Amino acid sequence: MRYLVAAFSDRTNAEEAHARLESSNFNMDDIAILGKGYKTTDEFGLKTPQEEAWSQVKRMAIWLAPFGFAGGVVFDSITGLNTFEWTGRLGNQLLGGVLGAGSGLMGSFFIGGGPPLLFKNNETPYRDRIAAGEYLVVVNGGESIITQAARVIQALDPDTIEAR
Repeated sequence: MRYLVAAFSDRTNAEEAHARLESSNFNMDDIAILGKGYKTTDEFGLKTPQEEAWSQVKRMAIWLAPFGFAGGVVFDSITGLNTFEWTGRLGNQLLGGVLGAGSGLMGSFFIGGGPPLLFKNNETPYRDRIAAGEYLVVVNGGESIITQAARVIQALDPDTIEAR
């Protein structure tokens, strides 16, 4: 699914865009107004980049940590390395598993989108627009629906219009 997001500086233009879309026979379940007095970004399901990155990191960690543990145990068993003599054979295999699980967690962080979290990338353009008092008209649908909705909304001269 794709989204068309149009930003309006005042409520009346956003309501006019919603009314024009309704009169153009669009499915009203696929159209929403976000802003004061309407849906919030959380109710609509727009996540911040930080929330999205953490959920991706967690999803990857669920799979990569156990596979990393198993890989570490198998690697130590195959090679027969006796890295820490005081732990014995089983201890070395378990330690290899713990190091493998740590590598899996590290991979889930770096590949899953974690580095932008370290740099405090607070890019939340939609939330910032709503906080500034603007209203967003969002249309959800396929390519043809987005194209038709863009024609209807562009007639109202929105501040910005963006297809995602």
